[in-house]
Amino acid sequence: MTTELKKPIPLPFIYTFTAGAIAGCTELLLLYPLDVVKTRQQLDTGKGGVGMIQTFKSIVAQEGPRRLYRGIIPPLMLEAPKRAVKFAANGWWGSQFTQNGQKTMTQSLAIGTGAAAGATESFVVTPFELVKIRLQDKSSTFKGPMDVIAHSFRTSGPFGLYQGMESTFWRHVWWNAGYFGTIHGVKGWLPKPTSKKQELVNNLTAGTIGGFVGTTLNTPFDVVKSRVQLKGTGEWAYPALVSIARKEGLGAWYKGYAPKVLRLAPGGGVLLLVVEALSAVFRKQLGPPYI
Repeated sequence: MTTELKKPIPLPFIYTFTAGAIAGCTELLLLYPLDVVKTRQQLDTGKGGVGMIQTFKSIVAQEGPRRLYRGIIPPLMLEAPKRAVKFAANGWWGSQFTQNGQKTMTQSLAIGTGAAAGATESFVVTPFELVKIRLQDKSSTFKGPMDVIAHSFRTSGPFGLYQGMESTFWRHVWWNAGYFGTIHGVKGWLPKPTSKKQELVNNLTAGTIGGFVGTTLNTPFDVVKSRVQLKGTGEWAYPALVSIARKEGLGAWYKGYAPKVLRLAPGGGVLLLVVEALSAVFRKQLGPPYI
């Protein structure tokens, strides 16, 4: 007879925050060039678009390999609070929806919790995303993040950095709902872990599938967000999706999907693995009742 691993009580907020922050920075440093390729494809407004490999080769050949890391400072600065907010908000909303664990977490509650966490996260990430997009653009002449910020203040005022907020909101709502909802579902389908090794495999599997589902759901909104933030337009996400489909075809909703899913599917697994590994270390340090 196998014994199921017991679920320990949630860690204090500061530990969840720290684990999410370190996990996010690890994932970003490993996979950032794919984000640059994704943005270039999304900003291409021509029909059909250019493939991922061709875009990658073009950047390296015409602009040099360093260009693959252009704009990394804003997301690196953001990554700690962003990922920390993602997991901390998911934990907080989860406790609200389950009345501090008195109700069982169901599939629908996991999706709702993820969506609420995504909405919370979007308020943090929008300014950093805007700076990143304007630095990643092929025709960008900005000297660095502060140059983008100064230009935004001059041309759009103090709220200029929040251009694209609405599309960013939907991007994160859909990703987090898909990611955390899928993790809950996949973990329910997998055999219950009876060892730390099996738990590790389950986390990697659930996180990777969750990253794939979240990316598939949110890519159309990411395309809109990238274009709105680059041009500084006030377009709303859903009407913009209709406009893109009419001008470029439905396939344009998924421009940049290949590098995005190659980053965020395994990236989702990496995130969950690092968070769980760090949480285990923190639990050992804290001792009972967290073990």
